[in-house]
Amino acid sequence: MQTTVIKNLRLAFQPTFKHLRLPLAMMLLSTLPSGPLRAVDTEIIVGGLMAEEGGNWDPMNSPLKSPFGVDFNTYGDMWIVELEGGRVHRFEVAGELHLAGGDGTKSYHGDGGNLGAATFNGMHNCAVTPNGDLYIADSWNHCIRKVNAATGVISTIAGTGQQGFSGDGGPATAATFDFVMCITLNPANDVLHIADLNNHRIRALDLTSGLLTTVAGNGKKGIPKDGDVAVQSPLVDPRAVAEDSQGRIWILERSGHALRVVLPDGTIQTVAGTGTKGFVDGRGLISQFGSPKHLCLDDADNVYLADDENAAIRRFDSRTHEVTTILGKGQGDARIKLSHPHGVTWEQGWLYVVDMGHNRILRMKP
Repeated sequence: MQTTVIKNLRLAFQPTFKHLRLPLAMMLLSTLPSGPLRAVDTEIIVGGLMAEEGGNWDPMNSPLKSPFGVDFNTYGDMWIVELEGGRVHRFEVAGELHLAGGDGTKSYHGDGGNLGAATFNGMHNCAVTPNGDLYIADSWNHCIRKVNAATGVISTIAGTGQQGFSGDGGPATAATFDFVMCITLNPANDVLHIADLNNHRIRALDLTSGLLTTVAGNGKKGIPKDGDVAVQSPLVDPRAVAEDSQGRIWILERSGHALRVVLPDGTIQTVAGTGTKGFVDGRGLISQFGSPKHLCLDDADNVYLADDENAAIRRFDSRTHEVTTILGKGQGDARIKLSHPHGVTWEQGWLYVVDMGHNRILRMKP
């Protein structure tokens, strides 16, 4: 797969630094030699500086433009997709940021060729299989695209590029979607869950058979009733989805301001959010969110939410159902001010945060 190095971001270790501050910097403390380095709660990986007190980071200095989602391959390389920038990047563990695909135009070209010649329209996130295949939610093209790890060739594996709803029970390549906002792999890496926003559905693509089904939502916009069958229930606007180790499917609603879960028996429950926009921590059903955009799960099946309009990262404890703020709103690392956080990804004990409004990617130890 051919890529273009945008910027070499390797850092030289300087053990007298209290923390590392370099333009277009990332802070990979776990890879640095030992020395008197002050531990920090949050590190900047790509795209910015740790703000000094009273200072600000200028997003225009970043090599990224409206990053929305990230995921990792088994080598630890980070794939990054941009909404407005229309580009796909690969950030290597060694510290190089590569432009892998997309030229910034909002279009739909390149299937059958190399990723480097492909174009996209409004990508929201991505998912990587253990063998390195890259799946991309090409949201405004209403489709899902795959980059074959062995060949670098890109193809559309779900959606026709036309906006609509069709195709359940048949091949995903013949189906239609109405804004594919989130895609995530199940724990077995053989099913791709899809948040089909304006169809008010969560759909599932069997990566072995290529068949598409709906697992939640009946196509109507509304609040589901606890205990009802998920596929017969309305959803407000499912923005993100993830399946945990127990087979529960977590659904995050943007304008529903709520977190819901489909249990293994196929029924649905609301577990957090009152349905009213606000900012409240505490027990799940009294908590409030502000247009949350994305979620992910840690190794204990706790849920992390990118709470966009509250400029905060929230944590839902799947055992106690307590909601807490772990970054933003005065919580976590005080040096970090978020602006429209749009993505969260759990990887090897770190929570990665896509701080879209600042064109940067952070990581933290919750």
